[in-house]
Amino acid sequence: MFRFAANLNMLFGEYAFRDRFAAAYHAGFSAVELLHPYAEPVEHLKGWLTESRLKCVLINTPFAADGSDAGCAAVAGREHDFFRKIHLALSYARAIDVPTIHVMAGDAKRDIRNTEAFISNLKRAGAEAAEVGVTLTIEPLNARDRPNYFLRYTDQAAEIIDAVGLDNVRLQFDIYHTQITEGDLTRRIEKHAKRIGHVQVAGVPLRDEPDRGEVNIASVFNALAFSSYDGFIGCEYRPRGRTEAGLGWLEPYRLAPVERI
Repeated sequence: MFRFAANLNMLFGEYAFRDRFAAAYHAGFSAVELLHPYAEPVEHLKGWLTESRLKCVLINTPFAADGSDAGCAAVAGREHDFFRKIHLALSYARAIDVPTIHVMAGDAKRDIRNTEAFISNLKRAGAEAAEVGVTLTIEPLNARDRPNYFLRYTDQAAEIIDAVGLDNVRLQFDIYHTQITEGDLTRRIEKHAKRIGHVQVAGVPLRDEPDRGEVNIASVFNALAFSSYDGFIGCEYRPRGRTEAGLGWLEPYRLAPVERI
């Protein structure tokens, strides 16, 4: 059984952003993810989380909503920009008590110069994050959605994580992205179980509800359970209709119903 977090940039889009928090709670969620919280003052986010009895478990480092910038942690020569972004993310994480930050690698060639920059940036940022109890994750993205993204494969991410060598720098295992790029999901979970710090799920190929498409989600969740994964699973998908109407897929996997207000 698992704990699920609603990604409020994808789920509950039928509501104004501030109203998505209460909608997530009443739909049975105890936690949320925020892809890009920086458009809102932290005071607003903190208030909405508190009022809705929710915990935010993941935010990303800043990126451009229009797709023109996907971060820069793995872009040699943009180190100053990266630390500006990570410091902003850490300030939000501290203010709203977020335990995990997804570090966006950015669009860059997968060459030794950018790999070394990524490792160096993660070492320094990971040490700073550890001081405030925050875990950093890195996530391979598929080439269909993000053609030029630096981080593409789980093995590539594992090599970088091992080179960084910090307990709080871990793998964000996205079932949707990994299935499109590599497949063999259960074996990859088994291989990288000790590195996984966060999991996200969506249906493949349409990025809709996880019970639709080519992935046997029950089998994948069984592999996660067998690996002793005990973190949150982020619901990062685009509902086919109203969000609440499509949530039946997760009921067999919930830890327990959330007490309603």
